[in-house]
Amino acid sequence: MRVLAAMSGGVDSAVAAALAVDAGHDVTGVHLALSQDRQALRSGSRGCCSVEDSHDARRVADELGIPFYVWDMADRFTEDVVDDFVAEYAAGRTPNPCLRCNEKIKFSAVLDRARALGFDAVVTGHHARLADGELRRSVDAAKDQSYVLGVLTADQLAAAVFPLGGMTKDRVREIAAERGFAVATKADSHDICFIPDGDTRGFLARRLGSRPGPVVDAATGATVGAHEGTYGFTVGQRRGLGVSTGDQEPRYVLGIEPVTRTVTIGTAELAGVDEITTAGATWTSAAPALPLRAQVQLRAHGEPVPCEVVAGADGGLVIALDAVQRGVAAGQSAVLYEPDAVRGDRVLGQAAIRATRRRPAAVGR
Repeated sequence: MRVLAAMSGGVDSAVAAALAVDAGHDVTGVHLALSQDRQALRSGSRGCCSVEDSHDARRVADELGIPFYVWDMADRFTEDVVDDFVAEYAAGRTPNPCLRCNEKIKFSAVLDRARALGFDAVVTGHHARLADGELRRSVDAAKDQSYVLGVLTADQLAAAVFPLGGMTKDRVREIAAERGFAVATKADSHDICFIPDGDTRGFLARRLGSRPGPVVDAATGATVGAHEGTYGFTVGQRRGLGVSTGDQEPRYVLGIEPVTRTVTIGTAELAGVDEITTAGATWTSAAPALPLRAQVQLRAHGEPVPCEVVAGADGGLVIALDAVQRGVAAGQSAVLYEPDAVRGDRVLGQAAIRATRRRPAAVGR
């Protein structure tokens, strides 16, 4: 095939591009310039898409003997990922920017341009597998990225190649070292790539300004603290609440109301939910018949939970969890996997979480 290798400058995308060359494909490398600051420098192991990353990607492409280009997608990234991130927090939700980047940038804008230029597929360094067109978890559970790819459609998956899904991260680094790639020992980027210092609250404060309001204890209705913006909190959060409740029992964020600027906190017992309502669902293949038994993963590195899925309003879903869960935040993605042990690594689809509740019969169980 004629394939476009998305090369971030990290070890994963470098090895993915190399394996595509080894497979006999006609490979062209491309680095995505996503930062509005054209001379942004890398900050430790956080962030990506810096000047250094671009140079690292070009060096690998030169060693592989493949053409290499830099595509400026900063404006599209800002609009579809960064601005969406800020807007979601302002609305009291907790977004996943990596999932949004995969949906809007890597497998929409990039794939569309690649197809227009005559490429058959896009190769990335994601840790996930494709088997007979089906998206599955990586064999390396610690590095699995199928959650943030669950938003992809069958058409997008048909034009994707994930060479790393069948190996561990240690093996990826070994291959890079065997080939003499300088990125073999390069630290992984982590957290949110466009907040390289890791200070999400500070980033949002600069964008949204001070929006003070009360922190209220759900049990008593009493105001137990104050905050400078609801965007500084996420459902399930325990640390950094800045409150005094008069006892030693831990408190968790239960709800965020941006209109009244109220953050509601409560005990662990009150923090648990077992029913989720979502926005419209997307499926990695034909939409399954509902109701349906499945496993659902509720955050990027969460454990899957058995569940029952039924149709909700406006194409959304209602997901009844077999076990009560804490820290289920609106704005995150509920990614569904097949339920059985043999095929439980197959991704069925996903939907954005819009609301949660504790079913009355579940309280106290």
